[in-house]
Amino acid sequence: MEAPLFESVPNFSEGRAQGVIAQLAGAAAASQVLDIDADADHNRVVISLAGADAKLVEALFASVQVAIERIDLRTHTGVHPRVGAADVIPIVPLGGASLDGARELARHLGDRIWSELQLPVYFYGHGETSLLADIRAGRVQPSLGGPQPHPSAGAVCVGARKPLVAFNLLLPATDIAAARLLARQLRESAGGLRGVQALAFELSGGRVQLSMNLFRLDETPPSAVVAELERHGVAIASQHVIGLCPVAVANEAAGGRLLEARLAAAAARHGAELCAAQGDLEHARLAGRLEREADGIARAGVDQAELLANAERSAALVRVLAAAGVLGHELRSMLEIAARGLRAALDRDTETQQSARVEALDRSLGSALKS
Repeated sequence: MEAPLFESVPNFSEGRAQGVIAQLAGAAAASQVLDIDADADHNRVVISLAGADAKLVEALFASVQVAIERIDLRTHTGVHPRVGAADVIPIVPLGGASLDGARELARHLGDRIWSELQLPVYFYGHGETSLLADIRAGRVQPSLGGPQPHPSAGAVCVGARKPLVAFNLLLPATDIAAARLLARQLRESAGGLRGVQALAFELSGGRVQLSMNLFRLDETPPSAVVAELERHGVAIASQHVIGLCPVAVANEAAGGRLLEARLAAAAARHGAELCAAQGDLEHARLAGRLEREADGIARAGVDQAELLANAERSAALVRVLAAAGVLGHELRSMLEIAARGLRAALDRDTETQQSARVEALDRSLGSALKS
């Protein structure tokens, strides 16, 4: 039986030391690294990974081991709250994978982290009773280990969840006191927008940032938050998606950071590595073309023409890698999830104006399912 595919977005408490960040990402080589997003003010790096269940657990475990060895919370500074060097590890189902399956992986990973690394573990999210807010506030004890934290690495929060978008805004005409009030007003827990968690931070140079997690994306995507702030006359200097964003809820700020496009790009890049390893001239040439294709897809924007073109490219890569003899289950799943997600983001006007291309894409995706 083929293993389902999952995404994980571990948050590590290091956003400044490039060597440490490279080691954290390098340790995750058992899975597919989709993105590395470091922030010096928060002193935090978000690494987006995808992989089949066992490979993803191996990648995450290896990265946590590096975090314990290289990050010391006793000397750590940064505006973002944290409980550990490897702070939060969410596992998110992709395609046909389930939240229950993600929870099983989270439990397996947490058991290994405690038993082999002696790092206390908090389980949170789907199927668990603890919330991240309660963990950060010290209102609950670790699920495994503790109650005392690891002396230099603290503890780690591991859990399963649905997709969310981490979304930051810089507010040029708002002071920190007003931004904190605004954050409280936006939070779902305070009767604000559905699916919004929000904090306000004062960054270097006096910049004020509204930092949010949007966890009910079907109700409150990034565009809805921006519209709400604009309705109240709040000036926005810039918008930033942290990590990756599902294309279904992407706004302009997510250009170049689309989850589905990065899945396809990572599959193409890994396909290039497999082709290069074949050692013959034909595969070597294909490896070069796949690398260029990966670079182009990774930069995909949210324009409808780009979405259609990259859906077509993702679907075509299934056939290309299959013909090259390097298409395994994981790469097929990544490309099909990418192509279907990009296809689903096409609007009615595009479907009408580009009907021949869309129909051909749908046929291609149907054939991919059957093969």
